Amino acid sequence: MYYHQALARAMADQGITDVFGVLGDANLYFMQAWESAGGHYVAVAHEGAGVLAATGYASTADTVGVATVTHGPALTNALTALVDATRARMPVLVIAGDTNPEVRGHLQSIDQHSVVQVSGAGWEPATTPQDVAADLARALRRAVAESRPVVLNIPITFQWTEVDYVPVPRASVRHRRTRPDQDALEDAAGILASARRPVVLGGRGARHSRDQLVTLAERIGAPVATSLRGKGLFSGHQHDLGICGTLSHETALATLDRADCVVAFGAALNDFTTAEGSLLRGKRVIHVDSDPGRPDTWSSADVGIVGDAGAVAEALVELLDEVEHSPTGFADDALALALKNPRPALRPTRTGGLDVVAVLRRIDEAFPADRTLVIDDGRFILTAYAELGVPHPSAYVHTCSFASIGLGLGNAIGAHAGAPERPVLAVVGDGGFMSAGLNELNTAVRAGTDLVLVVVNDKAYGAEHVQLVAKGIDPTISTFDWPDFAPVADSLGARGITVRSLEDLEAALTGLTERDRPVLLDVQIDPYDVPGSFV
Repeated sequence: MYYHQALARAMADQGITDVFGVLGDANLYFMQAWESAGGHYVAVAHEGAGVLAATGYASTADTVGVATVTHGPALTNALTALVDATRARMPVLVIAGDTNPEVRGHLQSIDQHSVVQVSGAGWEPATTPQDVAADLARALRRAVAESRPVVLNIPITFQWTEVDYVPVPRASVRHRRTRPDQDALEDAAGILASARRPVVLGGRGARHSRDQLVTLAERIGAPVATSLRGKGLFSGHQHDLGICGTLSHETALATLDRADCVVAFGAALNDFTTAEGSLLRGKRVIHVDSDPGRPDTWSSADVGIVGDAGAVAEALVELLDEVEHSPTGFADDALALALKNPRPALRPTRTGGLDVVAVLRRIDEAFPADRTLVIDDGRFILTAYAELGVPHPSAYVHTCSFASIGLGLGNAIGAHAGAPERPVLAVVGDGGFMSAGLNELNTAVRAGTDLVLVVVNDKAYGAEHVQLVAKGIDPTISTFDWPDFAPVADSLGARGITVRSLEDLEAALTGLTERDRPVLLDVQIDPYDVPGSFV
């Protein structure tokens, strides 16, 4: 068989069921062969969206997401998405074609190794045509082991080379549980035994270990909290403080401030989670992560433990049982009562216009709780993070690891493919929608994505608007006279609804139960009424 046929077979043998991308002459033939054999290919409009969709897929399916691009500008188009996925530590495989090195002056020729290298993603060059199956399996294993995108780079000259297909074992695409160091465990157990006001913190890395972390928390009498990317890990628990850090509500902040010990599992103790270190000041810290390089990356821990979150939590409970440790009373009935409704009351907007807090709070109430949530970057994100919930961390898709606007819709398409049983609620800004979302709305239509896309439309680049206003400068340069998004959405095959009032919103929400295509809600607000900013 030819190389492109062998690659298609290897993809199937490795269990790859979904691929997102844009076709070109260097990836055309193997993708056609793979799809003809039963693979599900989602043709996006822009290569960056293909990598974003693969990232969203990896988030919700909890396995490697796969994208494909051809060479040159196709790869550079995907650069921002590669950087974001790398910083988010997401396992993604990008199968990229490369130009013929013997063709001088090829218009699409570029040093693709350097492009990938600057993104921080892994580089895996195809070795020989005969090693097609081994090359693919190695790239998949690396994506999981290194928790980052890996680009499998294949010269176009391989495509029509005849090969004898040699299958290889399927690559392992899940981390194995590891038993932690006993000395570190005993040190951590000693800290917990002496703590009087402990808190258990879980991140995305602990997403499979809720039960073990809850058992530990209840064993030591600790409330529980999450990082942003661990959002939803403790949903429904009576002592769930919610997100720890700069997004914490008042009850959570007061509780975290009183704590004397934090034991963190699978969470980066970065400046956002720790409020620039202030929430760890004066506290004993135990940091648990499966990656040896993670503890102490951001904050110094009294004890760093390398191991699986669930295994470590179980081991700590065993040690505490051995010494007959008594739970503290830190997580008491009074705290549970205070956490029943921690949201602050709504406040009138400055201009009397539509309040984005009220809008998102009402959408959160009306939309199915068993959802996938995607939040693009923009001035509205602090409100969206706080007001919109998810059932567990794999249902939350983080798109802001590179702080770029416009990465939400691509992620949403892949996220739904990875978990088609859940509808997707995506929140984007008008700037993000116009910069990189508009071109993929029809992709969502063609892919059959069960999507409600909320566009928080202040007709401005909000962060820039607030900076200009803060300096007393006319903000007009940051504003836009966009077209009405609802008819634009209709023309792209979706259903568009304009929301200018809470009455409009109620009417829109009533109609969502009968949706048969992606729905766009154009929520029009005044830029002076958007709460929160990073300035």
